Amino acid sequence: MRQLLPTAIEDVEVFSVYADDLRVPHADRPWLLANMISSLDGATHVDGVSGGLGGPADRQAFRAIRAVADMILVAAGTARSENYHPITTTPEIAAARATRGQADRPRLAILTRHLDLDLDGELFTAPEPPIVLTTAAAPPGRLRHAQERTTVLQFAGLRIDVREALVALGHLGARVVLSEGGPTLIGQLAMADVLDELCLTMSPMVVGGDASRVTDATTPPIDRRYTLTRVLEQDSMLLARYVRT
Repeated sequence: MRQLLPTAIEDVEVFSVYADDLRVPHADRPWLLANMISSLDGATHVDGVSGGLGGPADRQAFRAIRAVADMILVAAGTARSENYHPITTTPEIAAARATRGQADRPRLAILTRHLDLDLDGELFTAPEPPIVLTTAAAPPGRLRHAQERTTVLQFAGLRIDVREALVALGHLGARVVLSEGGPTLIGQLAMADVLDELCLTMSPMVVGGDASRVTDATTPPIDRRYTLTRVLEQDSMLLARYVRT
């Protein structure tokens, strides 16, 4: 993989590139980055999953970006549609994380209003199940079941305030939180002005259809400016890093 910006480098080590980026937690919450992929015509998925847009370069960056996070925040719908599995690591990544004072792998955190999760499935029977963030709308029986499985953070009201969610994850030790979507969650994070960094992969595909954008169509109009800090390229796929201005 080569780097186009800020300086041209013919061959870069992707894990080192992302690990060397400066990410400083805020006084009241962790640093939040998001990783998303888009086609040339703005689609974020093909047939409901983002994998149809990706390739070797995107998968390599996906692993490298995960490797810098303490926690990975996703919406329940994304965890279901993308068929999330327990997070794995390699000895090399675990060793690099240890030098930064991190656990050997990031922990998953799932946002769900109604606890519509498979609490007896692979994710929640793993040695370190996801943290669950839910609302007052969670059915009491489901809530008890979830609490038997894992750490559950229940918020007042029928919606989760994403800023409060980040603060809560910070209290659990997260300094860097990665969000992998979906678009509705990315829109909420942008609207709350807590999206510090966006890693956006531009896939060299035009797919048509009515797939959602990086932020969902339900996101109200907002004006958030970001600075382009890096562009990587491989096989006509561009991997850009933007930081909040």
